[in-house]
Amino acid sequence: MGFLSQFYPDAEAPSAYGLPYRSMYERGYRGIIFDIDNTLVPHGAPADEQAILLFAKLHTLGFATLLLSNNKDPRVKPFAEAVGALYICKAGKPARKGYEEAMRIMHTDPGTTLLVGDQLFTDVWGARRAGIFSILTKPIHPREEIQIVLKRRLEAIVLFFYHRQEEKAHLRGR
Repeated sequence: MGFLSQFYPDAEAPSAYGLPYRSMYERGYRGIIFDIDNTLVPHGAPADEQAILLFAKLHTLGFATLLLSNNKDPRVKPFAEAVGALYICKAGKPARKGYEEAMRIMHTDPGTTLLVGDQLFTDVWGARRAGIFSILTKPIHPREEIQIVLKRRLEAIVLFFYHRQEEKAHLRGR
C-alpha cells in the first residue's frame, strides 16, 4: 500500500441512487453519511424529488442518515429538512472529527457506518481516516467551482492508480 492508497475508496458507484441499500442494511450497516453537492444534487441545488424519495426509502429500511458538509448552515439545513436527515455543516472534511461526530449523533460506529460522496480528498479520505467504508460516486454535474475543478485533476491521477490496482487484483482472482 503506497501513499496514494489512503485516498482510495472502498467501492465506486455511478450514483448515490441505485446502490444496494437493502443488502447493506442486511450486512449490518445502520448509518449513512452523505455529501450533498454533486453527490445527491448538482452543486447548490435544493433537494429534489429523487433525493427526497431516496431518504424516505433509507429511513423505511431503518437507516439513520446524516449530511456531512463543509458548506454553511443556509445551504445544508434546508436540504436536510427537505430529506429528513440529520446534518453537520462546516464539518472540516477530511478531518476525522466531523465523521466521529456524525457517528455519535447517529449512534453508529465505523463498522456500521457508510460514507457516500463524490470527492476523494474530502469525502473518501475523511471516511478512511475515521475507519468508515467509503463509496465514491461520479459527480452529478460537470459544472463545479474552480477549486474543485483543480482537485478533480489530482483525483484523476489517484483514480488511475486505484483502477490499475483493482484491475491487477481482479486478474489475480482476488
